[in-house]
Amino acid sequence: MSLPIITDPQFYLATVPAVLLLGISKSGFGAGFGSLAVPIMALAVTVPQAAAILMPVLLLMDLLGMAAFRKDFDLRLLRFLLPFGLLGTVIGALLFRLLDAHVVAGIVGAFTLLFLAQRLLFPPTAHSPAPPRWLGAVLTTTSGFTSFVAHAGGPPISAYVIPLRLSPVQFTATMAFFFFVINLSKWIPYAWLGLLDLRNMATSLVLLPIAPIGVWIGVRLARRIDPRLFYRLLYLGMFLTGVKLLWDALA
Repeated sequence: MSLPIITDPQFYLATVPAVLLLGISKSGFGAGFGSLAVPIMALAVTVPQAAAILMPVLLLMDLLGMAAFRKDFDLRLLRFLLPFGLLGTVIGALLFRLLDAHVVAGIVGAFTLLFLAQRLLFPPTAHSPAPPRWLGAVLTTTSGFTSFVAHAGGPPISAYVIPLRLSPVQFTATMAFFFFVINLSKWIPYAWLGLLDLRNMATSLVLLPIAPIGVWIGVRLARRIDPRLFYRLLYLGMFLTGVKLLWDALA
């Protein structure tokens, strides 16, 4: 008996680039481009189905990213971030059936563009203070929530972590470990919500071989790129994400 995978060519035309972007974001540019994966896939399937199909892919990418950056993460920062991120996933699980995913995506998109506007109009200096921890708690909880609903947790947490001015490798490593825990925490709620059906999981297995390619590209870039260019690419990724998410919500 063959597995009941999705066979629509349009689905793969949208999904293969989305998975590659997600892999690059997981290992090199975690703030921006990865959040485009679900909106791109939503051109062919619903947002909840796209989020479910990506679950095994995300797990593999997270494991590869942690292996590549296992010595570079900021443990103290992680200990602060993780409880609030997990709180956000709990809120996402409880509200999942009440909220339209496109509305949530639109909120994330608007917030992302406002953050970028603030950074451009009032650029930070070398002596700018780090964001307050209460803001970090709010943004990280928001990240856990939007990650649960649409795998779009990158922009909110990046709005807190980017001003901390970590090195590219340390930023990438900390995000890799953070999202591994967050994504792992989604499995039981996703199953409870009926999203992890056989067709979605079988389709995800077809996409798994693409995951290491994106991660490999991102790892090579993160270890070789100039920090200034790194953060410019982060901002570009966040801008594209914000525009796409807001457009989807308004359309």
